[in-house]
Amino acid sequence: MRNQVARPVAIVGGLRIPFCRSHTAYRHCSNQDMLTAVLRALVERYDLTGEKLGDAAFGAVIKHSRDWNLARESLLSSGLAPETPAFDLQRACGTSLSAAVLIASKISTGLIDSGLAGGADTLSDLPIVYPDAYRHLLLESARGRSIGEKIKPWLGLRPRHFKPVFPGVVEARTKLSMGQSMELTAKEWQLTRADQDQLALESHQKAARAYEQGYYDDLVVEFNGVTQDNNVRADSSLEQLARLKPVFDRSETGTMTAGNSTPLTDGAAAVLLASEEWAQARSLPIRAYLTYAKVAAVDFVNSEGLLMAPAYAVSEMLTDANLSLQDFDFYEIHEAFAAQTLATLKAWESETFCKERLGRAASLGSIDRDKLNVNGGSVALGHPFAATGARIVGSLAKLLHERGSGRGLISVCTAGGMGVTAILEAP
Repeated sequence: MRNQVARPVAIVGGLRIPFCRSHTAYRHCSNQDMLTAVLRALVERYDLTGEKLGDAAFGAVIKHSRDWNLARESLLSSGLAPETPAFDLQRACGTSLSAAVLIASKISTGLIDSGLAGGADTLSDLPIVYPDAYRHLLLESARGRSIGEKIKPWLGLRPRHFKPVFPGVVEARTKLSMGQSMELTAKEWQLTRADQDQLALESHQKAARAYEQGYYDDLVVEFNGVTQDNNVRADSSLEQLARLKPVFDRSETGTMTAGNSTPLTDGAAAVLLASEEWAQARSLPIRAYLTYAKVAAVDFVNSEGLLMAPAYAVSEMLTDANLSLQDFDFYEIHEAFAAQTLATLKAWESETFCKERLGRAASLGSIDRDKLNVNGGSVALGHPFAATGARIVGSLAKLLHERGSGRGLISVCTAGGMGVTAILEAP
């Protein structure tokens, strides 16, 4: 936009509160409560009290109408200068990764020098509404100019008007939930229950080990009396997972269970991004660089699985970066369901898929599974929709910083048949 050479975008660091199963530790907390807590902790961590940043982008997937300005309201309580602007955005499960890419783009083009990106979500504080008929009645009464005109609509009040309407995660065009959609993809790619349970087990084992080794000590801050994610099961086993019944396809062909799917989760996360000059002037660390990103969408109504868009986005991003799928030291593939991660990996390995769907001459190939979600994935850690991307960016940046070299790939699937991907590289 400014007709200048793009600037490197530094990831200074990221923080999050522990992710907790919905209706547990955060059952009385709002999105704003959680996001504000993360922002305050981040401001304190990087000594930003009173600092004016260039911009901030945050979002939530499930939120009340009162949260129409969630980003700005949360930021005003963060300790940053009130002159720091902020805006809301939403791209389902890719919300905070999309926010990070947006802020990074503004830094890269010189529009700003620093910014925050993140998100929060809670299923414990659902925005329960009433039927449209009741809403129309209320509005008609409010429009009345006389007492009679205001009272008349209430004569049509019926018990059915008080039946609450809960928000759902059903796709409007297919009438299928995300889990039901993924079951279809699991069958298409012939994913076994055993493989899904194995990935889920590994997710818990890696997350538990990371906590034991202190990896999350400087990434997760205490909130509401909780110090670590409450979904991680260090004692999980294949035998326990095998006893669980399928939840999206309850027939004998169903393979997806509560154990190999992410739980409904509450939480928030954020990352601080900046130009090199801005970070260096404040003696702040540069943990990694955000170097490439891509977003893609698929026709999930007619021809492709709902959560397969990251397979396309990664392919296009690799072309942009002139890299192969094997040119990475870490892979952070969001485990919306164990089946989604496995389907993505299988698609990249498929010569037919890569030739016919991705337009490639050959398959992208396989990855070293020892490099996949090395500190646990969403199945174990949980998945507050809008917070997951920021969780991954902050964690992967730390991994690269500690390693001192290399690059990492991020892949996040979203509702609506979209995928958001990015590449991080060590300084």
